[in-house]
Amino acid sequence: MTVITSFPQVMSAQTTSDSIDLFIKEKMRQMKIPGLQLAVVKNGRLEKSSSYGFANVEHQVPTFSKTTFSINSMTKAFVGVAIMQLQEQGKLKTDDSISLYISDIPNDWKSITIKQLLSNTSGLPNNIDEKEQVLGNGIEDKNWEVVKTLPMESKPGERFSYNQTGYYMLGKIINKLSGKHFTQFIEENQFKPCHMISTQFGDSNDIVPNNAGAYSTITNIDGKWINDGKLHNAFATFPVFFRTATGIISTSEDLSKWLIALNDGKLLQNKNSVKELFTSVKLNDGHIDGFNKLTNGYALGWPTVVREEHPAAAPVGGMRSALFVYLNDDLSIVVLTNLQGSNPEWFIDEIAGFYFPDMKAKNGFGLSKNLKILRQKLIENKFQNAYKLYMKIKKINKDFKLSEEEINSWGYQLLEQEKKNEALQVFQLNTLLFPDSANVYDSYAETLESLGNRKEAIINYKKSLKLDPKNNNASNYLKDKNY
Repeated sequence: MTVITSFPQVMSAQTTSDSIDLFIKEKMRQMKIPGLQLAVVKNGRLEKSSSYGFANVEHQVPTFSKTTFSINSMTKAFVGVAIMQLQEQGKLKTDDSISLYISDIPNDWKSITIKQLLSNTSGLPNNIDEKEQVLGNGIEDKNWEVVKTLPMESKPGERFSYNQTGYYMLGKIINKLSGKHFTQFIEENQFKPCHMISTQFGDSNDIVPNNAGAYSTITNIDGKWINDGKLHNAFATFPVFFRTATGIISTSEDLSKWLIALNDGKLLQNKNSVKELFTSVKLNDGHIDGFNKLTNGYALGWPTVVREEHPAAAPVGGMRSALFVYLNDDLSIVVLTNLQGSNPEWFIDEIAGFYFPDMKAKNGFGLSKNLKILRQKLIENKFQNAYKLYMKIKKINKDFKLSEEEINSWGYQLLEQEKKNEALQVFQLNTLLFPDSANVYDSYAETLESLGNRKEAIINYKKSLKLDPKNNNASNYLKDKNY
């Protein structure tokens, strides 16, 4: 029984929940996300579970707690747990060479370790093509024979390269050492102990109760993802042998049960196992690498957010689902959507900011150390004399340096926060620091136009177009205004 001892605390929790709801609904409106599911785990219990929008657009079926979503590559995190379970059983070690468990492999592959498979640092060739179609027409034997003829992408441990072949091989290892198919092993050792009643392996070909439709605004053209801005149906099929890479369908509530069980030692008994699971794997030269500036590391099936403040283990899937385990904060957040291209990993930190205010972008979270220094000085000076302040800081601190990209990104953050005048000063600073960049003048001009200063906007669009004659944004603007 929970005893309510403080009425203000209850009000505070309710206010937080309501604020998150407003944030989510606005984010869905901005990004045209049809349906979304959210779970927040705080202090070892489910703090918030909410559903929004439509699971099925065509029939206007609302999303609810039992609506299931494909979690795509988040499946790899379950594979990481499965491998660690086998290690706890004494059946393998993550530093073992894969040649101890798989014999029919090329010589170049034999030094690769299980850890390198898990962390996408193996250097293996990929068993999918540039359009993400499984080689060998989706037939396991053909796929395996084809990929073995392909050259290595790099030496083992040399660089991070997202790779599905390694996860197929991990499936083979689980099959061999457990005596069960990997799907059964994961079901029996993770789904069932966590009472994940809505979770299963599957794809678009399977009939799954309460399953959300899948939608996309992006298409793959000649190996490149293009966002056409239009909502259309998306279908994905995953051969059974490929489902270690991407094959689980789940709900945010089920995933919260799984996270709680993992934290409580019900899936991995040794705390060092969990620590290893979440530790970013270093490359041969000692540094770490990952997908991008946010998920900038990769552990054992878990992408990681490596940073001084609020680091996280952060599986992502299908450009539409993500979960963050904040390693130092006893907080986890799960966001599942049915829109490919919504990339919720980019706004999960903002949800966390409702629990930890220092994590809100409006408070400077996510900015580099040097950019935070500049931000503080600009705030103190009401965003006036930005260039003068920048040079003053640089004179005092020889290591002070900012890139064009990070200044520009901050400017757009300020625009999102409806701080147009502050953003204008930041974009203007960028034109003074990087006068040979077409992009900085384009951003500055765009903000000038939004503030009604068309004369200055035209001047800066012309500067941008002179530096980059292929800048369609500038040329279209000037053509529209008859300049």
